[in-house]
Amino acid sequence: MSLYGAPRPPRSCLDRGATPTYPWALDAMRRQAWLQHGVAALSIADITDPWLRQAITNEATRRWGPRNGGQHHGR
Repeated sequence: MSLYGAPRPPRSCLDRGATPTYPWALDAMRRQAWLQHGVAALSIADITDPWLRQAITNEATRRWGPRNGGQHHGR
């Protein structure tokens, strides 16, 4: 909703509107990143082995810092 007479937001050729993010679309993007770039994008919630999940969480925290939000187990 916008107020009458309010300035319009800036336009850009990059703004194509919000695209819905469906689970199957995210999985397709992850697959493409792995096959083309060798980048694995894993959801921590999808990793069932607690030891492996904690190891990946520790490495991500070491590289990029702690997460803002999300679940903080034991804190």
